[in-house]
Amino acid sequence: MAFSNFKIIGEVLQEYQVTYTQANFVQEIPLNVPDYFREDLNVVMQDGVVSNSEFAICENFIYPVLKEVWKKYKTKLTIWSHQSFNYNEKLSGFPEYIIARRSPLGKIVFDKPYFILVEAKQDNFEAGWAQCLTEMIAAQKLNAEYPITIFGITSNGDIWQFGKLEGDIFTRNISPSTIYELDKLFAIVNFIFKQCEQQLNDLLAV
Repeated sequence: MAFSNFKIIGEVLQEYQVTYTQANFVQEIPLNVPDYFREDLNVVMQDGVVSNSEFAICENFIYPVLKEVWKKYKTKLTIWSHQSFNYNEKLSGFPEYIIARRSPLGKIVFDKPYFILVEAKQDNFEAGWAQCLTEMIAAQKLNAEYPITIFGITSNGDIWQFGKLEGDIFTRNISPSTIYELDKLFAIVNFIFKQCEQQLNDLLAV
């Protein structure tokens, strides 16, 4: 797929004339991590095969965290898994996860705006961000009538990195988070979901 053709983030920046910056923009909004989640994660990490492929990383680490945080926002936002996502021939493919507006027509309608793009990569964060940023650019173009901030997450399961696209400025958060600091990770992902919810509320208020 075309998203995965990009392997180096610099190529994406040049192709789409996006400026790269780094800053610690994420904040922490505490969210309770249920005991059952901690217990299940411990079992999976101790006895499961969890990182032999990007699919395994998605199933064992990324989706469980996203889903647990998403529950708080389920009336406003929807998680789409490996959904076809196309703007043109170069900006097309199947992102791991897309967090989008929950359509007023029902949960099965893939509706704009698209807020978060998530990519899993086995330790190749350069390629992960190249792919994730192209997906964020596609979301921005598809969201043309919604001038919002697009967020990106790239993870190998253990390490989670965060970015945002505002206009033609891509900002990568300097400090990553890890699955081993579960309370902090939940708080950061919760912050990003909260930012998306607030943007949606602002759009609906217009």
